[in-house]
Amino acid sequence: VQLQASGGGLVQAGGSLNLSCAASRSIFSIKSMGWYRQAPGKQRELVATITSAADTNYADSVKGRFTISKDNAKNTVFLQMNSLKPEDTAVYYCNANRFGVNYWGQGTLVTVSS
Repeated sequence: VQLQASGGGLVQAGGSLNLSCAASRSIFSIKSMGWYRQAPGKQRELVATITSAADTNYADSVKGRFTISKDNAKNTVFLQMNSLKPEDTAVYYCNANRFGVNYWGQGTLVTVSS
């Protein structure tokens, strides 16, 4: 599975961005897809995941501000990010877990200025 992430950019604190992750094949049956992020000098961390049944899970730090969704017809997963904070600055990576194998996109940079 090839994943292409897009939608990152520079935004002021309190602003919004919508990330997209386009997959090279159908995501309908992919067990789990999600977004992770890695800030400078820090480890990669989970942001949000969505299962094939559309169950969602969020890191505590983004609950109530971020929303993960998917469009099976377009083979695309989205991450709507609202009320962005400077601490959300990171490279955001799309992930797909298919048959126990993890696939990663190239990452998209999100920078939130104070």
